[in-house]
Amino acid sequence: MRRAVALVGLFGIVGAGLSLSVLPTTRTSAAPSEQRTFLIPAGDGYGVADCISSKAECGKIVADAWCEAKGFAKASSFGLASREDFTGSLSKTKATPARTPEQPLVITCGG
Repeated sequence: MRRAVALVGLFGIVGAGLSLSVLPTTRTSAAPSEQRTFLIPAGDGYGVADCISSKAECGKIVADAWCEAKGFAKASSFGLASREDFTGSLSKTKATPARTPEQPLVITCGG
């Protein structure tokens, strides 16, 4: 009985060793062409809207930092979002709101 248990244990150890030896040794990584677009409220409280909306030099720094914080290498584009980029954009109707909300910012990361 002990030999049978020892034999099963031995086969288990050998099988586990073989299965580990056939595992791939290369790491997988995200495709370099993967891009993602983020919409950021203009009044987010950090004061980055002036840099990003004017496409100034500081905007590139802020956009790259945003993308790095989200796991991407750098920002491929940034600026004001167009009306088609965010939901809730309706064509002008006769009723006008009392206060027009600020247009959000857009940062596209990747590449």
